This record gives sequence, structure tokens and C-alpha cells, in this order.
Amino acid sequence: MLLVGVQEDSGWLLSRWNLTYRVGWEHICKAAKSVFDYYDGLEILVNDKVVDVSSKEDILHLDEAGNMTVRGMSKIIKVPLMITFYNQTNVVNVSVAGVTDEFKTADYQKFNMSLGQYMDSIELSMYR
Repeated sequence: MLLVGVQEDSGWLLSRWNLTYRVGWEHICKAAKSVFDYYDGLEILVNDKVVDVSSKEDILHLDEAGNMTVRGMSKIIKVPLMITFYNQTNVVNVSVAGVTDEFKTADYQKFNMSLGQYMDSIELSMYR
């Protein structure tokens, strides 16, 4: 994924990423399924409404919609993280809580180094 930009907003770093290709619902569901075990307090939202998901397999059966958000406390990044995928586009929005020194300021290079590999791994999971 390519980091398009990052900005600070009320204690959060808001960023926009571009996937290599536009993706459909099946790809988005695979991405959400791949991160399911790596969040505490995970919530899945479809079109900005929380959906009941009790297992990662449930994600693959969600009705198609315009967007899906995965949010919770990332066990990998170690901060609250929210990732929103948009159906039939290559756009991904990511919000990271600025609760550690690593995520206090919107420095493009530093932010890209912190999240780039993580986001690339999520994109690759769409094609498994």
C-alpha cells in the first residue's frame, strides 16, 4: 500500500492509503478476517454500523456494502487502530490513536515506517 498522507486531529493520526488495485467486497472480507485475532476489543462495522461477528469465518458471510471498518486495540501496533476499506475502490483510511511517542506527530516518513509493512501485510491477505 502507498501512504498518500497523514494529519493530526484531536489526538489521532488520520491517514489515507492507496491499495495497488481497486478491491471488491470479497477482498475486504479476507483482509478483515486476517486481522481478527490481532485485536483486543475488536469491532467490525459495515456502512458505519457495528455488526455481530463471533468468529473470523462470520466475516466472510457479511452482506456486501459500501465500506467495512475494523477497529480495536491492535496487539501488533499496541495502540487503538481503526481501518476503513471502501468497496470497489483502492482507498483505505487508517486512524491511529496518538497515545505513544511513535504516533504523536504526523510525520509522513516516520508514520510510513511505523505502519507501512503492517498495511502491506493486510493488502497481501486480500489475495490469499
